[in-house]
Amino acid sequence: MSTFKDIFDTYDWDTTLTSILNKTTADVEQALRSSKCTLEDFKALVSPAAKPYLEEMAQLSRQLTKKRFGNTIQMYAPMYLSNECQNICTYCGFSLTNKIPRRTLTDSEILKEVAFIKSKGYDHILLVTGEANKTVGVPYINNAIQLIRSHFSNITIEVQPLDQDEYELLIENGLYAVLVYQETYHRNEYKKHHPKGKKSNFDYRLETPDRLGKAGIHKIGLGALFGLEDWRVDSFFTALHLKYLQKTYWKTKYSISFPRLRPHSGGLEPKVEMTDADLVQLICAYRLLDEDVELSISTRESEVFRDNIVNLGITSISAESKTNPGGYAVEQQSLEQFEISDERSTEEITQMLKNQGLEVVWKDWANNWQ
Repeated sequence: MSTFKDIFDTYDWDTTLTSILNKTTADVEQALRSSKCTLEDFKALVSPAAKPYLEEMAQLSRQLTKKRFGNTIQMYAPMYLSNECQNICTYCGFSLTNKIPRRTLTDSEILKEVAFIKSKGYDHILLVTGEANKTVGVPYINNAIQLIRSHFSNITIEVQPLDQDEYELLIENGLYAVLVYQETYHRNEYKKHHPKGKKSNFDYRLETPDRLGKAGIHKIGLGALFGLEDWRVDSFFTALHLKYLQKTYWKTKYSISFPRLRPHSGGLEPKVEMTDADLVQLICAYRLLDEDVELSISTRESEVFRDNIVNLGITSISAESKTNPGGYAVEQQSLEQFEISDERSTEEITQMLKNQGLEVVWKDWANNWQ
């Protein structure tokens, strides 16, 4: 059976970049008028030519979001289970080469973290680990899911890519969704940032959503890490990936996240800057491309930015996030994966959303529409 790799291999990075940069104002206007936004329209909407149309894009994005999701926004919390990792990644605080204390939560520590998160009202949790198969492999993840499944309506994981049968096991035991970011779709740049470890296998990571789709997962989260390469091209390939998956695994739901490179232990500087205006343009472009896809923004972003973006297409937001194992209740001082920008409490974020006329929902969208 074919996979996304077969389609991906027919594209060239530099040719795609040139195509985006050559889009004109006429292309942008056509995309804005189109009743069915195509991938070529998406190129126009993320191109430099679209910058003067940002206000119009924002208005359309707001309208489409309210049409599909109403005046609601979902809140979720990440829970980091381990910072142990066998990969070398140039941009990550958990990278194997960083000489840091490693920590993996025990069952009792997991339940302490869960108790804190539940006390804040969350019913949707994201479990995160480093990529260390021997320490936090499938048995550990499976145990964690079974340990907490009675506490949450939805359990999502962001861990190392797995084989199809491993995903099937986790789904059977309560897994709802998986986030797997390609980081960058630029094959050569990917190799530079992932020189060692299982994550260095570009194709295996690229085909992870296919294995998830075949396993029957409820939802898949896609994205690229902005700062490693040109954000416009990485975003186009994410959109291409999304459209392929929607067509191939049509029963599965999809989300897009927008992580920008943040300071961490090891300190990689972004190769390509993505401004706040660029990110607003991209979020609106994704909403115009697909009114059903969920769009998520994390605490990597600043208070001001998050306050201004929640009404322009975003459907889910995290709050009070801790990116270190045990950061909520067990060991607040252990190393973070990256620095948080928006450090407001869950209560403060909830109030901000209410002040903007948004109703907070605590379960995943699928539960609310079933």
